[in-house]
Amino acid sequence: MEHCSITVPIPNATIEKYLTFLLSFYNVRADIQMELSGELENKHPTFPVSLIKPYQPADKELFPLRNPAPLTVPPVEQNEDKKIKKVIKERRLRGKNQREYLVRYRNPVHEDEWLAESDIPDSDKLLRRFRHERRPQA
Repeated sequence: MEHCSITVPIPNATIEKYLTFLLSFYNVRADIQMELSGELENKHPTFPVSLIKPYQPADKELFPLRNPAPLTVPPVEQNEDKKIKKVIKERRLRGKNQREYLVRYRNPVHEDEWLAESDIPDSDKLLRRFRHERRPQA
């Protein structure tokens, strides 16, 4: 875009009022914001334009042996009961003398969830292991 000077017969107060709008209208952003998911959610979603490159598929003539690996998804049984693998964290509820524990299930289909001690089967065994991992005895 070429720069040009324009003479505008408007009083200075009006020019100052719209100066911010004009500057922001012609401002070119030098970054790209992306929506990140999964493990990348904790990363900052703004990247400089200099790091972004267009996607170009591999040329079959230049790279004849380069074949994309087929994606295989391991089978996951969704019928499996919710069996607790281990306790990850604990928290105390405000205003109550009660604790909840973040548990991880054996089946990866089930997400981690907070449960009261009374809702955890074999809680004494799992909590003993959890407390021992947090404070190992010398």
